[in-house]
Amino acid sequence: MSPTPTALLSPADQERRRGLRLMKGVALGALVAMAVVFVISFAFQAQVPALAYVRAAAEGGMVGALADWFAVTALFRHPLGIPIPHTAIIPNRKDEIGRTLGEFVETEFLRSDVVRTKLEATAISARLGEWLSDPVHAERVAAEASVMASGVLEALSDDDVQGIIEDLAREHLIAPEWGPPLGAWLGRIVESGAHHGAVDMAVDTIGAWLEANRVAFTGLVSKRLPSWLPSVAHRLVDDTVYNEAVKFVAAVRADPDHQARQAIDGYLDRLAENLQHDPATIGRLEDAKSTVFDSPRIRELAAEAWNTAKAGLLTSLADPDSALRRRAATALAEIGERLTTDASLQRRVDSWVTDAAVFLVDRYRHDIASIITDTVERWDPKETTEKIELMVGRDLQYIRLNGTVVGALAGLAIFSIAHAFLG
Repeated sequence: MSPTPTALLSPADQERRRGLRLMKGVALGALVAMAVVFVISFAFQAQVPALAYVRAAAEGGMVGALADWFAVTALFRHPLGIPIPHTAIIPNRKDEIGRTLGEFVETEFLRSDVVRTKLEATAISARLGEWLSDPVHAERVAAEASVMASGVLEALSDDDVQGIIEDLAREHLIAPEWGPPLGAWLGRIVESGAHHGAVDMAVDTIGAWLEANRVAFTGLVSKRLPSWLPSVAHRLVDDTVYNEAVKFVAAVRADPDHQARQAIDGYLDRLAENLQHDPATIGRLEDAKSTVFDSPRIRELAAEAWNTAKAGLLTSLADPDSALRRRAATALAEIGERLTTDASLQRRVDSWVTDAAVFLVDRYRHDIASIITDTVERWDPKETTEKIELMVGRDLQYIRLNGTVVGALAGLAIFSIAHAFLG
């Protein structure tokens, strides 16, 4: 069993329907009252001549009430169900009304000068900044943006994104030649001496390792000596090698101009030069790069990068206490504060919003207005008529009531003038 039309109406529409029925009753009551007055005055006007004036007023009131009832009813349906021409205007001309309304909105409301004037008179950025500077509002915007971003991430195809990452990596990371730019970068580092800190760290690391791993030198050299040598000689050789290694590292650590440091500088300088100009060195580097970053490896790296980034983003976006959400809310509040206090920024933002809105209106105002036309065309005529009648019908009943009063006054005036001049 389908629901009744009243059950489908919103509470506001049901309240309007009750008001409409009440006013229809009042207007009908006025017509009935005029009819009763007319009958009584018509019946007794011969005995009471003054009742002729009352009869004329009642007669005019009935005519006015009936005429306005016909006019109001003709807007929404055929009076008494009779298909009189030019009645039931709204259901019969619904589409034309929608087109006319769309054209009116397009030509009168969506003009660039109207939009620009309205926006220029509105302190858009200041109001936005005042609203956004409230931490509660900033957190709300951050939360809504997080939901939208999570939806976008979930909707993205993992295979497509991984393919894009793979293509970008191949185009910008794998395909270009690494040797010359890497050699130039290494040359600048050697020239500026920026590598000395790394050399110092390496020497310190080797020295610390030597101090902690003296046992590792036991038998390192002595096991290659003849077996007939006494064990004392073996230990002496191992201790000598260890001590010399410790002294060498200490000397390198203490002397910034040590030969070992100069050798490292020379090697790095030659390597930087060869990476830029030696085809053999460049070729070996490219071969090594191709071996490391073969196609399966690139796909694996792209998949790992996307999956890691996606999982991290989704986790951060879903957690209200995550660093990402907190920073986003803080940044939005700071933007709102700047929009509230920075007059120069306000002018720039207002100008940008106004220009963008005017551009959109100029280019798409027909498409925007067509929403009205298309929406009205999709409406059911009966439902459209009922909705419009609920919106304005109560006020239209006042026309019937006013027509009754005006008709009565007009009837009385006409009868009085005619009686005064014609007898």
